[in-house]
Amino acid sequence: MKLGEKPRYVEVFASLLFAAGLLPTLARSAVLDYVKDHAPIIWLHSNDSFMPSDIPSHVQHTRAFKHCEPLADLPVLDMDNLSALNEHGKDVFLTAVENVTTMPDWLFGETPDTKGALHNSTACAVVIVEKAKQIVDAFYFYFYSFDEGADITQVLPPLNRILPDSKPGDHFGNHVGDWEHNMVRFQEGVPVGIWYSQHAWGEACLWDDVACLSKEGDRPIVYSARGSHANYPSAGSHVHDAALIDVADKGRLWDPIQPAWFYTYNPSTDNLTALEPETAPTDWFRFLGGWGDQQYPDDDPRQQTVPYFGLKKYTSGPNGPRFKHLLRKGLMPNEKPRPTLIETLVRIYMSWYGCCLRGINPWIVVISILLSLALTTFVVVVTIRRLTPVGKRWLVRTRKGKQIGGIGVRMKHWFTKRKRRQEDAIEFSMGLLDPGEGEDDV
Repeated sequence: MKLGEKPRYVEVFASLLFAAGLLPTLARSAVLDYVKDHAPIIWLHSNDSFMPSDIPSHVQHTRAFKHCEPLADLPVLDMDNLSALNEHGKDVFLTAVENVTTMPDWLFGETPDTKGALHNSTACAVVIVEKAKQIVDAFYFYFYSFDEGADITQVLPPLNRILPDSKPGDHFGNHVGDWEHNMVRFQEGVPVGIWYSQHAWGEACLWDDVACLSKEGDRPIVYSARGSHANYPSAGSHVHDAALIDVADKGRLWDPIQPAWFYTYNPSTDNLTALEPETAPTDWFRFLGGWGDQQYPDDDPRQQTVPYFGLKKYTSGPNGPRFKHLLRKGLMPNEKPRPTLIETLVRIYMSWYGCCLRGINPWIVVISILLSLALTTFVVVVTIRRLTPVGKRWLVRTRKGKQIGGIGVRMKHWFTKRKRRQEDAIEFSMGLLDPGEGEDDV
């Protein structure tokens, strides 16, 4: 037998395993082992009231709504029939049966024990996506029944002075249902990096970057922000959307894979396969709608609008894990979401504030910008009105010229004019060279 050549019995044994259907099972088991060994550990904020929630229980407390109206003649919803709602379109929302402003108990989820385990809830679904070149992306999805939006006082200066009547405890951006996630990328079974979901975007860390990523043994540490559950690699205050603040600390430990559902997902076939336990539901993954109430209209007594910015107290529940960019090139999603107009303006203002606007009342800046826009608009309108008649006259002359003569007439005119210029030049030159004419002139 040559060096490096596999023994014949190894090939025969592998063939027998494959024929018996055991080889794919062993391969999945090996993937499952390192996906579990490197699963994130989450520190929930010490003052966060909304804990991880049981996914099936959440569904049982909802019914299907479309355009803020209940859908009729539907069975009781559970994890095995959610995809049937897709026939009503993507704008179907799992809406709480109870009024969420009364804060029913199921919104608060289950508090993990001292070892971080949940005993009556499954709040985590792990979706494994196998790619080319022995790359495996493991998505750890975490579910909370309620997302408490940003405290209206947790805004960077000077924007915090724009709302003088705000007080701590006023939250905006609340919504029923909250899917967050980490993604760990493996190369040949070795972790190489991790992604942290944070609101509409997130943050990536390389596995060996100790300045970015901290670990407990082989497991990365994640800090969940109070209320919003955005995931961060470190504790402390974190700015998002240019001016809002998330706060995270080492409060209560949660080990999300105690317990969890494990799946493999094939994006090309859209096939989700349960790994452990085999009884884990799969139909829920195909639901296309929102996992919470749709944003309440302005005339709903539960709804409030933040002045000047148009932010709502209650927004729509999110889509599920299938919409979290499961097929991506790198650690981060392939496309970053485009900011709204108000987000762009806030980002520009905050970038100028650090260098040029510090100490200036934000209202003065806002009024100055509005006056500048008004003046610019006035100048543009006046200029257009002045230039419009000139443009019209030019168009009229051009059209008349085209009607009077075509291109042949214009070419003849051009040659005649050029010939006349040449004759005048010759006469002028001959006059300069004629000495008689010169003497007579003297």
